[in-house]
Amino acid sequence: MACLRLNYLFAVAILGSVVSSARLIGIPTLPFNASAVGQYPVSAIKSILVDRAFANHVDQSGETLIPPTLRDFAGTFASDLHDIWRLDVSVSVASEPEPHAIYLSIAKTPFSRYANGVASPEGYAFEVTTSGIIVHGASPLGVWWGTRSLIQQAILSNGSLPLGKSVDSPGWKTRGMMLDAARHYYPPEFVIELCSYMSFFKQNTLQLHLSDNLYNSPRYTREQSLSLYARFRLWSDAPGVEGLARYKNESYTKNQFKSIQSECVARGVTIIPELEAPGHALPIVQWKPELGLADDLSLLNISHPDTIPTMKTIWSTFLSWFDSKTVHIGADEYTAGVTEYNRFVNEMAEFIRINGSKSIRIWGTFPPKPEYDNITTDVSIQHWEFFEDNPLFDYIKNNYSVVNSDDIYYVVNKYSQSYPPAVNIAKTFHGNPGGGPWQPYIFDTNNATNNPDRANKHVLGAITPLWNDFGPNATVYSETYYAWREGIPALADKQWGGDLREDEFEGVLEALQDYIPGQNLARSIPSKSSEIVHYGETSFTDVDVISENIAKDKNMMIRDLSGNKYHATTDCPRTPRNTLLVNTSCAFKTPLQSKGREYTLSMIVYVDAVAAGRDATLISGADSALMLTPTVSLFASGNYYRLVNVTLPVKTWVELSIIAKGNQTFARVVEMGGKDVIEEEFRAVVGVNGMFLVDAEIAVEAPLAEIRGEGWEGEIGGLMLRSVAE
Repeated sequence: MACLRLNYLFAVAILGSVVSSARLIGIPTLPFNASAVGQYPVSAIKSILVDRAFANHVDQSGETLIPPTLRDFAGTFASDLHDIWRLDVSVSVASEPEPHAIYLSIAKTPFSRYANGVASPEGYAFEVTTSGIIVHGASPLGVWWGTRSLIQQAILSNGSLPLGKSVDSPGWKTRGMMLDAARHYYPPEFVIELCSYMSFFKQNTLQLHLSDNLYNSPRYTREQSLSLYARFRLWSDAPGVEGLARYKNESYTKNQFKSIQSECVARGVTIIPELEAPGHALPIVQWKPELGLADDLSLLNISHPDTIPTMKTIWSTFLSWFDSKTVHIGADEYTAGVTEYNRFVNEMAEFIRINGSKSIRIWGTFPPKPEYDNITTDVSIQHWEFFEDNPLFDYIKNNYSVVNSDDIYYVVNKYSQSYPPAVNIAKTFHGNPGGGPWQPYIFDTNNATNNPDRANKHVLGAITPLWNDFGPNATVYSETYYAWREGIPALADKQWGGDLREDEFEGVLEALQDYIPGQNLARSIPSKSSEIVHYGETSFTDVDVISENIAKDKNMMIRDLSGNKYHATTDCPRTPRNTLLVNTSCAFKTPLQSKGREYTLSMIVYVDAVAAGRDATLISGADSALMLTPTVSLFASGNYYRLVNVTLPVKTWVELSIIAKGNQTFARVVEMGGKDVIEEEFRAVVGVNGMFLVDAEIAVEAPLAEIRGEGWEGEIGGLMLRSVAE
């Protein structure tokens, strides 16, 4: 105990400053001073101890209004240790460290600063000895980021940690991404998992773009504009906003949105909500057509006497939903009068400040000029393009705070004539005009004279957007994850201030990828081999009765022949051919839900009859369903992806396979005993601004949860899933 106590006092002493002689590769990288040769195994950890003096301490200086306590973060950390290494460690409070414990505490004096010199609550220090681990944070959030470093380093060192100490702190306060959830709905569970992924790499902000519309082409008639895809994603029964959100199953209720915020902030990620106006405002104009400009209904007519009162009604309805200190009112790409635009922004800023005690942010649109009554400087600006503003000369030099969202790192999902479908990874490592790595103070990656100093106090940080310009049918939910899979960690390293090199990046990301806690966005399934699950003739012959319902068929356990023990259950009767008879009154259920990219899902199926006028669901899962509509179809993320030529013959045994190969998904049908093979690719059909259609690849998860006779009846002779595209 004496040795550990000495190390504890030394850790406190070094918090003021540290000179690093080395670094540990991680995402982000971190400075590290080795103290001895050797490592400490995480398997030796018996408990997590929370400093009694700070157990209920919270960080009041961050963006969230619902900051977790140090004890809260400790509980989440403990669950991560269990998920990754199956460690069952207790969490309790204590006044000092103990052997083979992780001791979490708060530094009593500030020791970390952002690049601009302002004290940062997000810094941390840790020391690993042969007796245990001590983590100090400038706040509970700082401690949390320290636990991310510990987990990463233990993964990269096969379950052990190098002996030594580190003091680390981010360069910028705002570090994160923006998700266009207006033109493509995402379920709450997806957003929460995305926060977990971001948090692992120490990003702390997810901006949710919650209202918008597809491009309102000048070619459209008034009627076409008023029926164009446009969504407001918050659902309230309040009379003042009745009819604004029209699709409850694609909107967030107050309870759902509160849950998203609390689940995300539990991992250090604050949700910044954005309600877009006076541009991109077709959802509001479709609700109240009189508020739209006559020559472009996607723009609000600010001079209409009801426009600003209507926006105040909307914000007053939803302000209490938002647990952040900053909210975003959009104000992007408004092409009508500058004077009215500035009046709108200033009135809304004052209203939200008085009624919600919140600051507001807008997209850079009309830079300040002497001849205008300009936007007040307490409104922060989100820069995105130099044809809209020069962030240094227009805003920073005029005392506006700016978030860097320059479109050099934009993503437009699936298809775009301007932007890539994934983050420009190489640019993050070479985005400095001098050839070095990009960081948030670099707005112009070509001309250094357009960039402020790294320490400029008006640079808040960086948020990188993903847009769904071409609507919900262009992608399934998981394609957003894959668009960001490498982009989030690459950007996170630079947003923090890390110095990860391009030649290090791919290796370290792949080493970490399978262990990121709190999420399974890739929909991976643990397996001993490439055969993940296999139910075949032997399964249906060798069954176990697991329960019996009076007056019903017996429930049976169907053995998984793969060796992974993903045994299924069914109440469907067996036939003399050792198959299962499927109808509306029974189901075959597996313990699995979905499998992500690179798979072959094969069903041996006999369709005896299909219900007239109904779609038939062959097998369903959490993310998708395999259907006959009447051709073979996949239903995913609220959309149908139908084949043109492939259907199933009736009263014929066939092997139907769904094959996922990278970004593509295929179907193949083979008649049992026959040689003819029919194969076709599922494609998304994307409408481009009302002018033409583009067909694009689509990557859909395999549905695995349940086979039920919905719209059909017949027999199942087998089901197999492999982790390769065959």
